[in-house]
Order: sequence, then structure tokens, then C-alpha cells
Amino acid sequence: MGLSPLVSLGWDDAWAEEFAPYDSEGLVAGRVIRVDRGRCDVATTDGVVRADTAFVTPHDPLRVVCTGDWVAVEPSGNPRYVRAYLPRRTAFVRSTSSKRSEGQILAANVDHAVIAVSLAVELDLGRVERFLALAWESGAQPVVVLTKADLVPEAVSLGHLVEDVETSAPGVPVLAVSSATGSGLDLLEAVLAGGTAVLLGQSGAGKSTLANALLGEDVMDVRATRDMDGKGRHTTTTRNLLALPGGGVLIDTPGLRGVGLWDAESGVGQVFSEIEEFAADCRFQDCAHVAEPGCAVLTAVDSGELSERRLESYRKLLRENQRIVAKTDARVRAEIRRDWKRKNAEGRAAMEVKRGSW
Repeated sequence: MGLSPLVSLGWDDAWAEEFAPYDSEGLVAGRVIRVDRGRCDVATTDGVVRADTAFVTPHDPLRVVCTGDWVAVEPSGNPRYVRAYLPRRTAFVRSTSSKRSEGQILAANVDHAVIAVSLAVELDLGRVERFLALAWESGAQPVVVLTKADLVPEAVSLGHLVEDVETSAPGVPVLAVSSATGSGLDLLEAVLAGGTAVLLGQSGAGKSTLANALLGEDVMDVRATRDMDGKGRHTTTTRNLLALPGGGVLIDTPGLRGVGLWDAESGVGQVFSEIEEFAADCRFQDCAHVAEPGCAVLTAVDSGELSERRLESYRKLLRENQRIVAKTDARVRAEIRRDWKRKNAEGRAAMEVKRGSW
């Protein structure tokens, strides 16, 4: 089947191989460009179609259809249904704010996680590190974009801000960009060409303005931010997948007020890779880097090789991750117990019915 319209959205031979069983059933391949209340817009070779996700909406919120998924859609029908989604290569997941300790999937099959950080307000390196942990855990390559760079006209000052973020983001490209002047956009376009990127950040970080600059047109709504804290209203209310004119695909997301970790231990380790390197030289393998003798991490803090802020941020994210994992394990165990009790009750009821028939 001719799939050239989907190539610009990331379709390749590997996806075609995954889709082959559904192709033989007469289903249509497409990529989810927007999800809204149990229905989604899917880009197919026949254009964008509206489809219902009822057949692939399990109780697990991590397995619902999301923006970026490649799906198998019915060729016709009113309504049309998504019958399955292909195995995800990557998935950006955060914990919800609910007390159920559930994960929320924000985007799937992403190559780059672009973390937008506004230079209109004071840098919050701890928040940058939090986003980076989730990005690394997703399987995508993080990129930090310092937006509104035109508000820092002095090259030396801008350079220091970039260096501060680079220290908190080992192995991650850090780009200073101005959507107003176009400065730095060419470098970002080059990074994003040929893959799928998800755009992340707080409300007021300039994500929608940056998306418009990359798209070359005013597709996303933009509203002014408050001068006092740089925050703004959510101008993006859903996650939208958009093809970039220079190649590549962009998924814009609503501003995130809360960025909770979700089983991101390896991601935290990558963000703080220098701490884990120091830790390899600690006297004790289970060193907590608090007051243990022979702690190489504390020695690095004392010598100035490692900042106290970085160590405290590392401890904070590890503690948070351990809590969410423990709560999730407890929830899973509780669900297993409830399921076991339900099946037990059903078994007893069936036995009572059987006995009554004797």
C-alpha cells in the first residue's frame, strides 16, 4: 500500500513490518495526532480521520492511546475504531497528581524531548533536572532550549546561563533560542529534522511561540505571561502532533504545573552521572552519601568538584522516585488481592450453585 504521506510523520520499514499482520486484516495504518476524551484524530494515507479508542482503552492509564502512537484503524464505519496500537519505541511518562500513584503517558515514539526553559525568570535548575530525569527514562534524547534569549542581550551573561544549565545536564545539548529574533532556531531545526520531538515545559515557558517559530506559521495560540513570575495560562490544552516544514515532527504539550517522577531511577542516574561516578569509589557499596566514612561523593563536595546543590537535588529525586515506586508496588499488590478475593468469591458462588443442583 502507498504510505508516502506517512513517511513525513516518521513511518519506516520497521513500522511497516510491525503493521503487517493488521494490513492483512484490511486495517489502515495511521499516526495519532491528537487525543480528546476517548476519541482521536489519526493521520492516514486518506487524510485525517476521527476514530474511537473504546476497543483499546484498558484500565491501565499507561496503555491508553496517546499522541504519537502508530495505530491500526478500521477502513470505514461510523464511528470508526482504533483496533490496536503498535509497540512503542519510547514513551514519556510522569506520575499523576492523584493519590492512586498512577502514571500518565504524555507522548509516544519520541526521538527528542525538548525541554523549554524561559530566560524571562530566574533559572530553576532543580526543575530542569526533574524534566531531564523523565526525558532520559523515556528513551528519548533530551534537548534543553533556553527560550526568550533576546531578554538577555549581553553575550557574556547568556553564556554563563548556558554553562549553568550544561553543568546540570551532562551529555545534553543546551541551546539559547529567541523566537522573536530567530536566533538559535536554525540549530534547533537541525537537531529535530528527521525525527519526532515532544515539546515540554511549564506554562509561560514560550512553548507555543517556539512551536509557531519552528512551524513557520501561527498554528498554536499564544497568550502573554505574567511579568511577576513568568507564568501564563495553558495556551495548549491537548497534545498535538505537527509536521515541521524542514523535516521532522513536533508534539506540543500543555504547560505542566507538576512534573512527578514515574519509576525513573535510571533517568535520575543519567542526569547525575558525575555523582554516580564518584559513588563508584565510595568505601561501602550501599553508601547513602550522608555521613558514611570513606564517601567519595562527600569528598567531592568538600573539594569543590561537586556542588552541594547538585547532591541535594540528586537525593531529593531519588527519595521521590523511591516513594512512587513503593506506592505503586503497594497499589499493584492491593489490586492483585482484590482480584484474588473476587475470583475466590465467584468460585464459592459457583460451588454453591453446583451443590444446589445435586
